[in-house]
Amino acid sequence: MTESKKKAKKKSADFILLITTVSLVFIGIVMVFSSSWPESMEKYGNGYFFLKKQLISAIIGFVAMVATMNIKYHVYRRFALPIYIFALLLGCLIFSPLGMEIKGATRWLDFGFTTFMPSDAIKLASIIFFAKFLTNKKEKIGTFLQGTIPALLLIGLSCILILVQPDLGTTVTLAATLIAMFYVAGARVFHLLGMGVGAGFFLYYAITSEGNEYRMERWTTFRDPFSDKLDSGWQIVQSLYALGSGGIFGLGLGKSRQKFFYIPEAYNDFIFSIIGEELGLLGTLLVLFLFLLLIWRGVIIAMKTEDLFGCYLASGITALIAIQSLINIAVVTSSIPTTGITLPFISYGGTSLLFYMAGVGILLNISRHTK
Repeated sequence: MTESKKKAKKKSADFILLITTVSLVFIGIVMVFSSSWPESMEKYGNGYFFLKKQLISAIIGFVAMVATMNIKYHVYRRFALPIYIFALLLGCLIFSPLGMEIKGATRWLDFGFTTFMPSDAIKLASIIFFAKFLTNKKEKIGTFLQGTIPALLLIGLSCILILVQPDLGTTVTLAATLIAMFYVAGARVFHLLGMGVGAGFFLYYAITSEGNEYRMERWTTFRDPFSDKLDSGWQIVQSLYALGSGGIFGLGLGKSRQKFFYIPEAYNDFIFSIIGEELGLLGTLLVLFLFLLLIWRGVIIAMKTEDLFGCYLASGITALIAIQSLINIAVVTSSIPTTGITLPFISYGGTSLLFYMAGVGILLNISRHTK
């Protein structure tokens, strides 16, 4: 074996990506503790309840990240179909007695000792399988019948089990991620425009169709949240109050007022507003900088990867983090209608943290095989 091959095998993972991810997870643990204290005390009489669960999730997530970092990413191409089928089967289990309904949506599986959100597994598995699909179709991506149509079918299959939960926000996130991968693979602009128009009509139907009045209410509230600030606009108005009252430097860590039952589940979807209130504009800019740094490293890894599958896989994982982060922050700042999307690495949630850290682990492994 030549010296160059030995060096290639011993190449270290992207250190900046690793440190950035760990920093985001650390900020998440601190902010989950701060934002969940009132509800932990009120519901469980233990202010450390959510902190302990998030710490356990972070430890499991770190183990998953280290494991995936040391598994050659080519393995995922070989087992892409079984991984994808297994994730879809997990999604189907929400229709079984294991499915757990919360606030009118069945998004969780209750295993007794823990709960599990299948949509997080479906997102990562779909990226892996779609990366393999795009690699196999590399010569036909630009064709309509052999490229665009099969891609649309795969995107639809991946999203349907999430849509019926119902979870439109996660559906849009996954669809946008897969379309971004399709664009990177060389899809024709005309075909992408057609997909965009189709997605627009689908969103219009999903919002206005009978039985989805709550989505229409969210759209109306988004247009003027202060018109009904004591009812439908309550959550977003309180989020804006939190961001505004934080100023430049914030009220101080742990000193949020909005987390005292003004913002429902402040440690979850709206944790970014608590960051803004306690750490101010500087705190939110730090979080944004870390996400941009992570996304930048992901793009660099995708560009320098030696094979197409690694490029598409890195692009998909990076796009998922970028799109979900963007949607969450846009919701919190009332830039788009409210939807139940968590902030990756920071919001409370064991399944989300586990799969995002595992995804970063795959990125880190890909970085070890870049030029």
